[in-house]
Amino acid sequence: MTVTLASLSQQTGLAVLDHLEKEASIPVVDGLQAQGDLIVIPLSVVASSVRPWTDATWTDVPPEGVELLRGAAGGNPHTLVADPGTCRWTTSVSDSDGLALGIFETSAVAYLLHPEHGASGCTPGTYVIRRQREHEGQRARLVAD
Repeated sequence: MTVTLASLSQQTGLAVLDHLEKEASIPVVDGLQAQGDLIVIPLSVVASSVRPWTDATWTDVPPEGVELLRGAAGGNPHTLVADPGTCRWTTSVSDSDGLALGIFETSAVAYLLHPEHGASGCTPGTYVIRRQREHEGQRARLVAD
């Protein structure tokens, strides 16, 4: 089944901005993907530096989704969305770079939805959600969306 931005928005009750093409199919990716100030990384890519705590508490992603991060200065939220019973999430994460917001495991396509950026899908697997940073010379700073 093809999922569109309109159908995902209707399913979750999360609105997207009018400039987005709501009938466009949402791309589903099995690798790295970025959305504004977030980056989604398959856990296998960063497993040497990121892992869930041994006693991590996992929470099922509810139908309305889980807000992962709100943009700078209270801006738009990045929300993880999945069908009931297919995805779980934890913020109990060890990350040597200090950028991880959490890890999610999904047995079906899960979506990252943002009112301004639209949505992208993640194939079944385990992923790390991290803040993005940018470098300017010797300085690094978090990307502000």
